[in-house]
Amino acid sequence: MATKKMILDLDIGVDDALALAYAIADPQIDLIGIVASYGNNLLEQTAKNSLQLLELLGQDVPVFKGLSHSSTTDHFNVMQVSKEIHGSNGIGDISLSEPRHQVQEKDGVDFIIEAAHQYSKDLIIVPTGPLTNLAAALHRDPQISQLIGNITLMGGALTVEGNVSDVAEANINQDAEAANEVFTSPLPITMVGLDVTLRTLLTKKETQQWRNLGTRAGIAYADLTDFYIDAYYRLGIDKRGCAIHDPLAVGVAIDPSFVTTLALPMKIITNKHNYARTIGDKTRLNEPHPNVKVAINVNQERFVSVFMNHLTNLLANH
Repeated sequence: MATKKMILDLDIGVDDALALAYAIADPQIDLIGIVASYGNNLLEQTAKNSLQLLELLGQDVPVFKGLSHSSTTDHFNVMQVSKEIHGSNGIGDISLSEPRHQVQEKDGVDFIIEAAHQYSKDLIIVPTGPLTNLAAALHRDPQISQLIGNITLMGGALTVEGNVSDVAEANINQDAEAANEVFTSPLPITMVGLDVTLRTLLTKKETQQWRNLGTRAGIAYADLTDFYIDAYYRLGIDKRGCAIHDPLAVGVAIDPSFVTTLALPMKIITNKHNYARTIGDKTRLNEPHPNVKVAINVNQERFVSVFMNHLTNLLANH
């Protein structure tokens, strides 16, 4: 029985698509909505991807549009490397039917605020892209920082290098200013960053299991994930497989025991030097109850096993 209300804040690329399927498959989760974000692609495309994947997986979950660019810019251009990793359409260039459902008229930021007031501590939000939408919600209604039960986000890097610079991880780098507002707010945050996500790898051995199901969803998910694995190999990111970054954030939101965490007051550096670095805030080190827990180790074998069971069972039926 579903006991946790969840909102996914997705910039749907390949690993976001896997995270979406994980959240749908877990029986503890009541997925009440998806807020689309810019990031791996333009907002219009990521919202469309959400609708298409939901229909592929037989789900009727409302999709809302968040903001289309960072808090410090007036536009967003998709990075070439994002297209190379996730495909021009963000989902491995697979072809899916045009969605029958439409994006909700309600603004995604307002949806977050309303859900916070409605569900309070029962609400978990999992952002797997930039933190622009969440920061905007805090601006509109600061009270939600005292209401939301947990934010488990994919982003940042504390103990390893970044993936867009020596210190910066891609999601935080998209809008470091917004990320800093979120991290330094009272929100209860679990940071699932490159420290742990780079240890969770999928290979074509796993995706072949989905392909062997023979279902439309199984084949589609095998195709889009194989695109991602091939990109990892071609670009030299990891030749052993692809990291399932965003699904780990969903997994930890449901079962925190997948990871070991360090409680630490955090900030994001927003000046040009070390832009988007996620680092402990030395001015707040003696705070008795830091609002951020940083995942620094992961039981990758148990997580990948649960992930594969969830997705294989879901994909077998669609």
